[in-house]
Parts: sequence; C-alpha cells; structure tokens
Amino acid sequence: MSLAKIYTRAQVGISAPQVCVEVHLSNGLPAFHIVGLPETSVKEAKERVRSALTNSRFLFPEQRITVNLSPADLPKEGGRYDLAIAVGILVASGQLVSKELMHYEFYGELALSGEILGVQAILPSVLAAQNVKRCCYLPIENDALASLAPNVNRKAVVSLEALWLDMQGQQSLPLNLQYQQATPTMSNDIDMDEVKGQASAKRVLEIAAAGGHNLLFLGPPGTGKSMLAQRMPTIMPELCAEAALETASVYSLVGKRIDTDNWRKRPFRSPHHTCSAVALVGGSSKPKPGEISLAHNGVLFLDELPEFERKVLDSLREPMETGLVTISRAAQQVDFPARFQLIAALNPSPTGSYDDKRATSEQILRYLSKISGPFIDRIDLQIELPRLSTAQLQSEQAEETSEAIRLRVEKACSIALKRQNKNNAMLSNRELAHYCHLAEKEKQYLAKAVDKLQLSPRSYHRILKVARTIADLNSEPNITLNALKEALSYRAFERLLSQLTRY
Repeated sequence: MSLAKIYTRAQVGISAPQVCVEVHLSNGLPAFHIVGLPETSVKEAKERVRSALTNSRFLFPEQRITVNLSPADLPKEGGRYDLAIAVGILVASGQLVSKELMHYEFYGELALSGEILGVQAILPSVLAAQNVKRCCYLPIENDALASLAPNVNRKAVVSLEALWLDMQGQQSLPLNLQYQQATPTMSNDIDMDEVKGQASAKRVLEIAAAGGHNLLFLGPPGTGKSMLAQRMPTIMPELCAEAALETASVYSLVGKRIDTDNWRKRPFRSPHHTCSAVALVGGSSKPKPGEISLAHNGVLFLDELPEFERKVLDSLREPMETGLVTISRAAQQVDFPARFQLIAALNPSPTGSYDDKRATSEQILRYLSKISGPFIDRIDLQIELPRLSTAQLQSEQAEETSEAIRLRVEKACSIALKRQNKNNAMLSNRELAHYCHLAEKEKQYLAKAVDKLQLSPRSYHRILKVARTIADLNSEPNITLNALKEALSYRAFERLLSQLTRY
C-alpha cells in the first residue's frame, strides 16, 4: 500500500486556494476513482492520465487507485489537476522518488501523448505559491506569463518525461527562464494632439486622469466624445507592477491573451449598449469576471449611455463606490476587483441635440430619465461639449500632445500619493475632513452653491475631491476658491435637467 501527497491550486475568482492531491494505491480489482467534489472535466482526467503515463513509457499500476482532492468541499473543475494526479501516481507506485515534494506545486493539463498543455489563471496560482515559498512546475505555454510575477521560483516543462528526468536529477530543467521584454512605451497609434479644439474637455480629461474621477461627456453627435475617451489611457500614469499583475490575473481567468511586452498598459473596455448585466458585472453559474473587472485599473467607456438598460447601469452603482464586485451563487461566492474609471457619453436628446426643435422637453426628459439619479450622483465630472466651428476643424494649429498632458498628470498624482497614499477619488469621508480642509470663505461659498443647486451629500463630497485634484494640478497646498468654482462648473447634466424642468 502506498500513499502520495502532491500540491496544486484551484481557481476561485482571482484567488487560488491550495488543493492537496492524495493518491492511494491498494490491492483489489483494478479501478481508478477521483473523489473530492470533482466536476466532469476533472473526472475525465482518469483517461488522460492513463494514456499520458502509458505513452510516456511509465507503468500504469494495475491496482485500485483512489485520488482525493482536498479540501473536499471546494468544487474542482478543468484539466489543471492532471499533472498533479499523474505525479501522485508515479510517486505512489515508486516510479518517482523525491524527498522534496512538499516544496513543489504542479499545474497542467495532460495530452494523451504525455505533453503538458497550458491552463487558465496561472498568475493567481504562482503568486499564491510564492507566498508559501514553493517552486512551481508549470506548462511552458504559461511560463512567459508567469515570469511577470517577481520572486516566483518556477520550472517550465513540456512533457511528463522531462519532469521525471528533472526530479530524478538526471536532466535538470532551467530555473526561472528569462524572457526578453521590450521597454514599455505608450502607444503612438492615438494621441491627444489629433483632437481639434475642445480645450475644456481636454482639461476635464486631465483632471479625471490625475484624480481617478468618473466622467460624463454630454454633447451632440460628432463633437469628439468617443475620440476623447479613447485617448484617456494615453494621459494616465503607467501602472505600477503590483496593480498591473492584479489586472493581468483577471485577464488570465478568462483566457485573454496578455501582451508581455506592454503588460503595464492600462486596459480600455468599451462594451456595446446591448450587453447584459451579467456581461458587464460578471456572473453565470460558474462566476466569471465581467467588463468592469476587465477594466480594473483602467477605463470603462459606455457610449450612448441612455441606450443601456436601466437595470444594467444601476448594477454599476456599488462597484463604482467599493471597487469590488461580489458574485453570489448558491454554490459559491466570488469577489472580483473592479476599480475602474468610468467615462460615459450621451447625446442630450433622442434626436441628437436638445435645441434642434425636433423633440419636446417631455421627450428629452423621458430619454434622459433612463439614467437614474443615484447613478449620475456617482459621476464626479459632467461636461457639455459644444459643436466645433469650421474654423476649428480646419485649423492647422498644433494641439497639445498626450505626453505633455501626462507629465502634468503624473506630477499631480505623485503629490496626492505622497500626501495620502491614494488618489483623490478614493478618499473616505474621514480623510476628506483631513486632506480637503476648507478655509471659512471657501466653506461658505460651497455651502451656498450646494444649497442653490440642491446637490446631495455625495455630490458635495465629490466636488471636494475634484477641487482637491484641481489644486494638485495647480501645485497649490490648499483648496482655493478658484478650484472650487471650477469643480462646481463641471455639473452639466444636472444643469440641463434643471433647465428642462424649469417650466
């Protein structure tokens, strides 16, 4: 009777809980049983492992084989356990002898030939293995992505035979293969200097990038709303390695390809307005991340905002506040990160412009009422884009480049990080009182403005955060009256609703 214990990892959201693969060989009629809440894809590992061992010239034991995937209450799915099961059988049958098994973890799906195929969600697994100081045997297909995680000990293998030769000390595999990575550069495909005019919109984008604020563009068709939104990532600071790894981990869950040469570039997601709440937020019976999680640490652009279903938009309200989305199902509850910057764009009227006399005030209000008040309340900056004149369109005057704007944004971000270790949009109410203190004159002015505009307490706090960002961009230690006035001027949607409901 023989027993082997092999370590691997499951996938639950962006976490990777440890799974212990216990293999027991006993006398009796030949049989192969896998227990421990395996899904169908895991049960099918029996045939893959049998063929892989045979074709790799190992002896498949004609005994009663019991494989337990512990903990038993954690659902297991996919082919990621194949390699660990095969190694367990080799160890239990005495074909592989190693005293260091407790220091290794194994991930990989087996082909019938004995080759080791890639698996999804490799980054969360190797990061978790790093925390417990174990070395990872993983498919060579996944090794380039795993190399993005610093300080992870790993060995890339192509087949069961190569793994056996390495563990027996006969033909060592290289530890921590290095991959040539290009120097990260900002894409030159799009640049802010391509946008003619719209100086106020560019200013608002700069404020949004510097403080992490949500933004709403309001204007008739053809004024450059989508064009401006697409250029937002070009003026945002580069992601730090830790944040980029978190974003890459989310992408690895859904099998999205990650460009290892430019992996620190901020994501930009632009779902179509016909997408469902599950596609946007995440879900299904086996929870998967949605668009808001794929936009983590980047930009989520919602064009034609009123065309989205109201319940779809309202499902964003909690993630916009918390930066986290929790998908609850009967079998399990999964958390996905969703710290994104929202840029929304809409026409002020169903006909395109509210002053084209093709729609009544009632029709315009009905159209805009598809967007709930609490949703708008969570958007810090709202600006109306005017139509461009022919002179502006034909102008050959050089516009400011994304690089020039990004330098100012990075300077303002560094001021905020040095002061409070987070961007201004993430300040809590307690921190607002400390970092956004107003002098008496500014306090009285803001109180009068809030009362006149009938703004909610949430809007009051968001105006303070925006004013703090404007002060940082101006390198001012305190919030000035001019910063407050500018922050209050970015409430275009609320002003439009006020005009429409005046009569």
